[in-house]
Amino acid sequence: MQTSDIHSFYEFNSWANARILEAVRALTPEQYTNDLHSSHGGVHGTLVHTMGADEIWLKRWNGESPSRFYAPEDFPTFAAVSERLSEIDRSLVAFSRSLTTDEALHAVIAYKDLKGNPYSQALWQLMQHLVNHSTYHRGQIVTMLRQHGAKAVATDLVAYYRLQPLPPSS
Repeated sequence: MQTSDIHSFYEFNSWANARILEAVRALTPEQYTNDLHSSHGGVHGTLVHTMGADEIWLKRWNGESPSRFYAPEDFPTFAAVSERLSEIDRSLVAFSRSLTTDEALHAVIAYKDLKGNPYSQALWQLMQHLVNHSTYHRGQIVTMLRQHGAKAVATDLVAYYRLQPLPPSS
């Protein structure tokens, strides 16, 4: 894993979240809060879960170990979720950009999960996990958009790469 890979993953993650937020903006308030019996209820619960997980991982990388997860009621409106998720995305991109050597990615991060269980893992593994976790839940939201008859959006990594200039060939 190289820093350039992490930088790209976090720019992708921010891009994909912005696309999801734009698609969700088209839902009615009833559709947005409707419980579709998914892993986190519906669109609102899934966005809050993803946003909360992103923030928890960022805090862990900065030496904190939060013991509480956000509840959907903590961010009752789409505007509140959208604003906070965008802030977190900017912070995640900035954190990834602060990593300027490949060695920094191999730093071992000691943290506790929400139950207080201790873990230690390489930063690059945790950073890959966050992007993978967000991708999984964006896919769920795309399904929920379709269930509501709303327009789904592509948030695949390859769709992001297609918008980027080709890297120089070696």
